[in-house]
Amino acid sequence: MQQRSLGTQGLVVTELGLGCMGMSEFYGPTDDAESIATIHRALELGIAFLDTADMYGPFHNERLVGAAIAGRREDVVIATKFGNQRGEDGSFISINGRPEYVRQACEASLTRLEIDYIDLYYQHRVDIDVPIEETVGAMAQLVEQGKVRYLGLSEAAAATIRRAHAVHPISALQTEFSLFSREPETELFPTLRELGIGFVSYSPLGRGFLAAPPHALDDLAADDFRSDRYPRFMGENRKHNLRLADRVREIAESKGATPAQLALAWVLHQGDDVVAIPGTKRRRYLEENVEAVDLELDPETLEALDEALPIGAVRGDRYSDMSRVNV
Repeated sequence: MQQRSLGTQGLVVTELGLGCMGMSEFYGPTDDAESIATIHRALELGIAFLDTADMYGPFHNERLVGAAIAGRREDVVIATKFGNQRGEDGSFISINGRPEYVRQACEASLTRLEIDYIDLYYQHRVDIDVPIEETVGAMAQLVEQGKVRYLGLSEAAAATIRRAHAVHPISALQTEFSLFSREPETELFPTLRELGIGFVSYSPLGRGFLAAPPHALDDLAADDFRSDRYPRFMGENRKHNLRLADRVREIAESKGATPAQLALAWVLHQGDDVVAIPGTKRRRYLEENVEAVDLELDPETLEALDEALPIGAVRGDRYSDMSRVNV
């Protein structure tokens, strides 16, 4: 497992991280014991970059991650997020970037994770009612106080990133990116590289399109958000997108790899400033994903993937409400 730098402030993480969201919510039934075992197995395999957020659960995921890393704090880089404000009952309250909330959310995350500092603290979604300068200013104070080491943004637009970076250096942008979501290549990547900001790819497996075996997405659980909140999984969009995934599967088989391994290797191939955080709650999928770091992609394979999945090939928006992303 190689390491990569995110930004120019000194943050170094493993090229593959572990997205922990699904361990607590959104993708069907959960199992805390298996989730903790998966985190422990990730550490054994060299993954030392864990991604969570206060809203996952809500709140449960940070507690789960905190329990899993107890006694091993110095072995991992912990990233968490604030800004998607939820109630204890799971209700969505608002996107909140007010300075006083930034401080409150950080203290709550530190308590749940049972740690003294957060390595990478993201604003999960941009609050259009609060100037980004005010939000990042409050985040910068957390750095000064030693409660946070590095700052990040999630799903922010290029212009917003520039404004934020002018207040305090941003080390990483986290945005959905995969063969199924290639839009960051057009504007975000050039901006990030100009400013010296790293990129963290979430949902690098296309929320399962590039990982699941054939027909696995035909009957999603009732509590799986993909069933009714993601247009790419609905109706004719799903049928079209499954055909695209079949083409990736064919290319992967020609390489002696799984579709997930090929998809992750493609993300990592996009630059040394790019890392991926595939999410899983099961050890067997984690072990499959890790093998992607050893998969070499030749020019012919890259060309075949470009032809199979050019920007815009996938049908359907990433979310039912796109007003909260790329803001």
